[in-house]
Amino acid sequence: MRRHILKLMAVLLCAALGLTLPSALTAQSNPFEALVFDARADLELLADQVLGETIRPPSWAGNINLASETVVTDLWYDNEQLANAVFGPESRPAEWIGVTVPINEIIARNVRHDLELAADEEFGIDQRPAEWRGAVPVLRCSRILQNTLTVLDRFYNIRPATPDSALNFCFSIQSEIEDELINIVFGTADANGNLPNPFDLLGAARGDLERLADERLGLQTRPEGWNGERDSNTPNFTGNLRLDLELLADDQTGIGTRPGGYIGLNAGSPASTYLNLRFDLELLADVLLGIETRPTGWQGANAIERCEPLVRSLAFIVQDSLDFSIAEFDPASPNFCADVSTAVNSLVENPPVLDVVAEEILYTAESRYAFSYLDVGAIDYMGVMPAGIRFRALYRNYNESTMMFVQGDNFAVYVDRRFTTLPETTFRGLPTLNDANPLAYCDAYWCNGPGPTPTPTGSGPLLSILVQTTAVSAPNQSVLAGTKRQVSWNNVRVTYVFDNLQARTAQVTLELCPEAARPEITCESVMQVFDNTTNTQKQVISQFNGLNVYEFIYGYTTNLLIESETLFSQDVWISDPTIR
Repeated sequence: MRRHILKLMAVLLCAALGLTLPSALTAQSNPFEALVFDARADLELLADQVLGETIRPPSWAGNINLASETVVTDLWYDNEQLANAVFGPESRPAEWIGVTVPINEIIARNVRHDLELAADEEFGIDQRPAEWRGAVPVLRCSRILQNTLTVLDRFYNIRPATPDSALNFCFSIQSEIEDELINIVFGTADANGNLPNPFDLLGAARGDLERLADERLGLQTRPEGWNGERDSNTPNFTGNLRLDLELLADDQTGIGTRPGGYIGLNAGSPASTYLNLRFDLELLADVLLGIETRPTGWQGANAIERCEPLVRSLAFIVQDSLDFSIAEFDPASPNFCADVSTAVNSLVENPPVLDVVAEEILYTAESRYAFSYLDVGAIDYMGVMPAGIRFRALYRNYNESTMMFVQGDNFAVYVDRRFTTLPETTFRGLPTLNDANPLAYCDAYWCNGPGPTPTPTGSGPLLSILVQTTAVSAPNQSVLAGTKRQVSWNNVRVTYVFDNLQARTAQVTLELCPEAARPEITCESVMQVFDNTTNTQKQVISQFNGLNVYEFIYGYTTNLLIESETLFSQDVWISDPTIR
């Protein structure tokens, strides 16, 4: 054992002096070896503090040979032996990860996390000796947060910007990705192409709160101060819903007494507000009625919404990207959320290797009237690929582009993923074009080109004909100017309801103001928006605080007719979240 300690000292000394070591002790040459090397050095340093210098258990491996096949498992084994001395045999902190999957990179990551817990116990939280090598702060975060960051990077190209020096790094980075996760959940269409509507879901949550109150208090009996607001379009709906939930919790569990994990507050957007309310409501119902019991007519049918936010979000992403299903888990089990958490974490850490048939199925999708092109720059237009035409996706473009190269019966073309059934997460798993220059051609019956794109991709009169909708007549602008006053985009008050970062669009309400839109100015609600570029009327998606909700791409949009009672505008500016 003393020999191993001396070897380690030699490694550290030579590294400090810039000397060369024998091959068995050569310093790390890649990030993984650096992680293992630094973890071993810090483990020995902590062992000196806990056990005494040169004192180790008889079974201590002390393996510092990075070329050894067992260097990682020996690191884990020694870390567990030291933890027995720090915390006691069979006793570990709740945050302890240990071995989760038989993957060396994951085992080393987990050892680094657990080693920091032992160091907190021995030295004090965030207190370390000067010789401590440490690691990037994300390795101190929970297992599920680390895995969530992994899938955001892998499937969505999302990399948080929280600096390593941030105070309470793990809390800060989780807060940073919260909106990204909400946007993924509410920006992903279901099998029918429909996006979740947070206002409908909030209305369902109100109904379930009333059912829970009926079950506990009786019909028409409510705590003093109960509001009972049921119209989700009113400005104070979500606030009143939260207040009534807290009144029932105070009445049933005691003033200020809440179940563990209870969130207890609304968030900024309707989507995140719904998820917080639904989580707290389900938690309260578990306490008051039992996990398996809900009142008749209960609308909270999605069991995953009972789980804490990161479990819920990771399960959603993994279902979409790694063919995971929660159907095999019993929602009535008291361990439902824990079992789902274990399963999705393990799947991210050790994803299945697809065979040829499974890979073909994964990357096969259908068109939803996608415009097709012979080039990735969308210049050589070849016509609209009819709905239901199947294809195999082969490559995706770089960075945030949604263009991909697909191949099917008598065609190989570029299309925009957003106008197909291929999920975003599957798209992110495609190889990028890099130096590939695939042969594009279009000989199918629907091919018609090459030529210029007749309208912006995925919209306009051509698409209206294809999906058998009726074009809307454009408003007569000269008549409009005689009855209403024109204002500029600076007079348009924009209220942001929801962001879809993948599509780079925002759902907003609009008001036209007689002068520059300031908070103190009284403005008029927008009644309709007509897009002269596509010759179509903008669809009203929903209502928020009594105002119509529309969807726009980020940036400056012109050639519109935005109308209120006495005003109109021809342009609007929609900011992306980074500059609001």
